[in-house]
Amino acid sequence: MFYLQEYGLIRIAVASPQLRIADVDFNLSEILKLSQEAVENQASIVLFPELSLTGYSCADLFFQTQLLDKSLDTLQSIADFTRNSPIALIVGLPLLIENKLYNAAAFVSNGEIAGFSIKTYLPNYNEFYEKRWFAGGDDLKSEYILIDEKQIPVGNDLIYSCLDYPELKIGIEICEDLWAVKPISSDLALAGANLILNPSAGNELIAKKKYRTSLILNQSARTNSIYAYSNASAWESSTDLVYAGHCLVAENGVILTETERFSFQSQISYADCDLQKIQNERLKNSTFEAKRAAIHFRLCNFRVEFKQVEKTIRTINPKPFEPENQEMKYEVCREILNLQSTALARRLLHTGLKNLVIGISGGLDSTLALIVCIDTIQKLNLSNENIIAVSMPGFGTSRRTKNNAKLLAETLGVAYREISIVESTTQHLKDIGHNSVDTNITYENAQARRRTHILMDIANEIGGIVVGTGDLSEIALGWNTYNADHISMYNVNSSVPKTLVKTIIEWYANQTQSLEIRQVLHDIINTPISPELLPNGAGNEITQETEGIIGPYLLHDFFLYHFIRNNFTPKKILFLAKIAFKDMFDEETIIKTFQIFIKRFFHNQFKRSCFTDGVKIGSVSLSPRGDWRMASDVVSNIWK
Repeated sequence: MFYLQEYGLIRIAVASPQLRIADVDFNLSEILKLSQEAVENQASIVLFPELSLTGYSCADLFFQTQLLDKSLDTLQSIADFTRNSPIALIVGLPLLIENKLYNAAAFVSNGEIAGFSIKTYLPNYNEFYEKRWFAGGDDLKSEYILIDEKQIPVGNDLIYSCLDYPELKIGIEICEDLWAVKPISSDLALAGANLILNPSAGNELIAKKKYRTSLILNQSARTNSIYAYSNASAWESSTDLVYAGHCLVAENGVILTETERFSFQSQISYADCDLQKIQNERLKNSTFEAKRAAIHFRLCNFRVEFKQVEKTIRTINPKPFEPENQEMKYEVCREILNLQSTALARRLLHTGLKNLVIGISGGLDSTLALIVCIDTIQKLNLSNENIIAVSMPGFGTSRRTKNNAKLLAETLGVAYREISIVESTTQHLKDIGHNSVDTNITYENAQARRRTHILMDIANEIGGIVVGTGDLSEIALGWNTYNADHISMYNVNSSVPKTLVKTIIEWYANQTQSLEIRQVLHDIINTPISPELLPNGAGNEITQETEGIIGPYLLHDFFLYHFIRNNFTPKKILFLAKIAFKDMFDEETIIKTFQIFIKRFFHNQFKRSCFTDGVKIGSVSLSPRGDWRMASDVVSNIWK
């Protein structure tokens, strides 16, 4: 058991209950029923729809004093519920203030009404005519309403601040407030609200769901916030309109949960939202802080008791660099290849050169880089013969990778050269007085530097550029040789992590029409990852497997994403990793690999500080010119 708040999370619920129009007692019972369910599921906040106590389609009944009094009196029952339950509830009701009627959302917790948020923009077009009954929030002159001798804040200028979780700041806008040219939530976010709640009663039309969802996603992304939306159910009047109970929660442009539409059953859905992630987005986004809220907001403090949970219901993607949806994943692969090849083509157009020189090993990274070269040449209407693929077998090159490198070059129709580095490296090691039987770091790095030397000289000889192949994961871990594969004339893989390299090759293999290309690509995908710098076994099998030395790339890429993209603490990264990989790796492996990641990431900054130009393709990049600046002698102790 643990508290979600320990990891910057909060569980919220969006609900659309069964409803009887103007039957406040029935509506109250449904609200409390769903609220109790939410308590049992450890939710801390439940959002109900606009005018949920009365129903949105009461029309001229809103003028009835009996209905107004009944809905306001009923709030006490909701307050009593929260006094004995660890939850905050947001319910909608019509509110009479100084001879004007307002469309309000009551924020209730810990037995108290913390405030009434008032709808600002009243739709009065097409099927809407709210101005017939209600006044807008800007018309409100009072800042408080007196209820049972207590002054309750009221207005469209309220932000609810949690005393028990100071990081949580809640803003409320009601239905049309989101659809306006300047949504209230924009100012709420600028004033500090990181959770925006929208109780709504929007009817359904053809294609409206798609538009509404897009609007919510865009607003949550634009405001770097969590946006929860709760819509009126199908029990609203169908005299002229139909409602569907569409509820959803979005976090910075991504849907976390969504309810079924057109159901006559009460709907409730839960999401564990990440406030730390939102805080990080705002911290890094300089344009977010460049603008101040146009409204002066008042803080309304509230309390809610948080309970321990057994597990988070948040989905943790073990491959955060990739979409989980297969169709979207392949769209991303095509987009990445376009980004890489367009960037490389631009470099060729600038230099006036037409030849690409690339070292191919039969491994993942050089395979992807070669595919990028093919796509680049096609964009420039040049021949595949302008690509010179060079295989440079050394002391540890296996027959499998050597054959795959040659077969790949031949099936793709590029120029192929094979230059052994065994003799020249042996002579070099002899020249520097290295013992030939000592397979130490000098033995390994001499091979890597020899290969880079060859590629650079070939490029000079034919008038071309050397295309780098090292990926983002290797750059992060420093798993490259300084002044060898560490440099090139342009690196197309510098923003692509190892796990994504494999995915892109798999996509490319599956969509190619050539059976030969498909077969060799799949064999490359299934080949153990290795620098092949140490002698092989008796059967020429690969003995130097990278993941056996530094740990699984699947884990390293996960750590890299959350360390750089989200700036999460080691405690939180490990918490997420244990969830994401619970069926793949034991806790000891996860912790050990994380320690390796931290050590190597910090110790190898000096390599990144002078890294080659390379295209940025995602939100995580380690370019010293654009995205990541760090001193080379930073001490990593507090991250261990």
